[in-house]
Amino acid sequence: MTGPAESAKLRAWISGHLDPLEQGAAPSWGVRSDFDLDPHLAPVNLDPLAAAAVLIGLVEHPHGLSVILTRRSDTLRRHTGQVALPGGRCDAGEAPWETALREAQEEIGLDPALVTLAGLSTPYRTGTGYHVIPVVGFIAPGAPLKANPHEVADIFETPFGFLMDPVNHQQREGVAPSGETRRFYAMTWEDRLIWGATAGMLRALYDRLYGAALA
Repeated sequence: MTGPAESAKLRAWISGHLDPLEQGAAPSWGVRSDFDLDPHLAPVNLDPLAAAAVLIGLVEHPHGLSVILTRRSDTLRRHTGQVALPGGRCDAGEAPWETALREAQEEIGLDPALVTLAGLSTPYRTGTGYHVIPVVGFIAPGAPLKANPHEVADIFETPFGFLMDPVNHQQREGVAPSGETRRFYAMTWEDRLIWGATAGMLRALYDRLYGAALA
């Protein structure tokens, strides 16, 4: 069980390791990407990337933190059925945290007023052309959620401690659409496979919080 004092201390510790909510602030931990484990495969000349943001929502249960994750709808054209963090492309003039909260409300019905924003984690570039800002926020347990069936097939939580344990950070291989064999992070929670960019962003948060070097 985690008491109020311990919860407040943990919240402050996590917040202290994040970048502030300031438009245009330079990330303190550089940028991570889908090519972290295979840097020699990273494209030399990147096309302009689309701005996007995701919400790493930390639910403050009495027994500890958990992270809200989704399984994408089977009807979507891209990344069908994959585990993801709530999020999407930024609208013009929108700050990353505004995007993350808007998308979380659209995808899982999370009321933005129930989220206490903590800061920004390490930006992440995807091989599919997005520059993603992970926005970390704290959420009280019991917040009502409802999946948007057009985008989300399921909503579930995974213990933060599990996701932040490097023992659970597997490295797997797969063949990219370009035909290259690439390595990526994966974390298996019960029957859920968390992999690719989602696992990479969670791994980047682990590195930021605990000061680990890139494996």
